[in-house]
Amino acid sequence: MKLLQIRMYKRINYIAAIFVLVCGLGAQAQVTTSSPYSRYGLGNIKGSLLPQLRAMGGISTAVNKVNGFNYINMQNPASYSGVTLTTIDIGMSAGLTNLTRNDLSETSFNSTFSHIAFAVPVSRRSALSFGVLPYSDLGYSYKNSTKIDTMSVDQLYEGEGGLSKAYMGYGYRFGDHLSIGANVEYIFGNLLTTRATEYVEAGALNSKLQNKNSVGGLNYSYGIQYNFNIAPKTLVTLGYSGSSSGKVNSSQSYFATVYTRDQNGNENTALDTLSSVISAKSNLTLPLSHNFGIAIQQTDKWLIGADVRMSKWSNVSINNINQGLQNSYGASLGGQFTPDITSYNSYFKRVDYRLGVNYDKTYIRIGNQDIKQMGASLGFGFPLPSANGLSFYKINFTTEVGQRGTTTNNLVKEKFINFHLGFTLNDTWFRRYRVD
Repeated sequence: MKLLQIRMYKRINYIAAIFVLVCGLGAQAQVTTSSPYSRYGLGNIKGSLLPQLRAMGGISTAVNKVNGFNYINMQNPASYSGVTLTTIDIGMSAGLTNLTRNDLSETSFNSTFSHIAFAVPVSRRSALSFGVLPYSDLGYSYKNSTKIDTMSVDQLYEGEGGLSKAYMGYGYRFGDHLSIGANVEYIFGNLLTTRATEYVEAGALNSKLQNKNSVGGLNYSYGIQYNFNIAPKTLVTLGYSGSSSGKVNSSQSYFATVYTRDQNGNENTALDTLSSVISAKSNLTLPLSHNFGIAIQQTDKWLIGADVRMSKWSNVSINNINQGLQNSYGASLGGQFTPDITSYNSYFKRVDYRLGVNYDKTYIRIGNQDIKQMGASLGFGFPLPSANGLSFYKINFTTEVGQRGTTTNNLVKEKFINFHLGFTLNDTWFRRYRVD
């Protein structure tokens, strides 16, 4: 009995340490993107992917358990049915972004806590998962200079904020091959945008429109996976996942003001508020999305997979106003290789090596130019020593390199390097111990 108490105290302390870490990271979180393209739609969509999946180009629809290690794959909740140990995944992200337009260039760095997720087996065929992760990021600040009649005018655009997603899901396996699952998701956060028109002359009357959209509502996602053996140690998995096109509640506030700037360029107190609305009931329509995937893996050795995806962003609206977006589609290809998972002589033979590529035609179209995104990723899964043979730990590190947009037609090309770090625990929590 004393041994059971010690084990329980250790696990309670571990949970407490995780929440302290999450609170510390959350307190230090900053704006997580600096992209002019986040102005459109709901910002930069992050995707429900942990570092180990991002390292493989973002394949996820047909990924379940890899090399016997439990993943939390909330992109397809059917995968929860393969979780056999209590699993915790916590991580953070950082990124360097370089923006170029004509002869202008700017580089920025952002970092943030990225996710915390849990999965707990409910029965031999099912598991429950829950957690919090980002849904979208909004962050930009730029200006366009033009002339109205003979007067020079600056048009200023700023935005910050983003949406997060808290989810709870359940996956169940029927027989030996078919799994289904679903998530209930609470989308929440604030989208803050500002648009101003300023005359260059000091003392001129300028105008500003500030808009805040506070979002908080439910959405749903679902998935299915079917697997079969084509050889004694070779497994093929087919997968589908999607999310509903539901309406999420929100409230909108906006202020239209007139103001001036002093000779030093500082903004003076608003002279007048032309119009204002505070906490008006609104709604946000999310896109219907579909993901299809296939993965082939050889037990304890390698996995390779491919995904295709599409989302109906043309129906997205805020306060019943269509946002003028286009439907998006994309594809990913990637895999993982572990030289010798049982090696005692070489640590690096037990390391997971991951590689992937991806391509997306985003929902943004400016003028007649589609904004496309492409990238490549490289990652590693570093196993950590197990103290009792019942707990398994892994550090997952991923680097993504890519670009979005183009300098054609006076647009902005965005090059990025993203880093993702995650810590994964597989443990035998909540197991019944027999005491003599």
